[in-house]
Amino acid sequence: MLTATNGRGHVVKRPSKPAIGTMLANLRRGNDHMVLARTATELCQTKTVSQEKVMHALLNWASDKPNWHGGFMRTNIGITLTPDA
Repeated sequence: MLTATNGRGHVVKRPSKPAIGTMLANLRRGNDHMVLARTATELCQTKTVSQEKVMHALLNWASDKPNWHGGFMRTNIGITLTPDA
């Protein structure tokens, strides 16, 4: 299941494209990141760069399209998650 969580901890389960866009547009100080998680172990995290570019990448990632990260530098954030028991 896809979930979106913002920097304030607001979680949206199965977010629509407009919901992802709204969360991205609302990024600012105190709410400076959002995390999309497709499963409990696979994450896509972003900080604001160009909202249009980030929105395109997030929607492609959420749709599981290949090369969704084109033009972005990827950094392993060293998080290993385990599914909830």
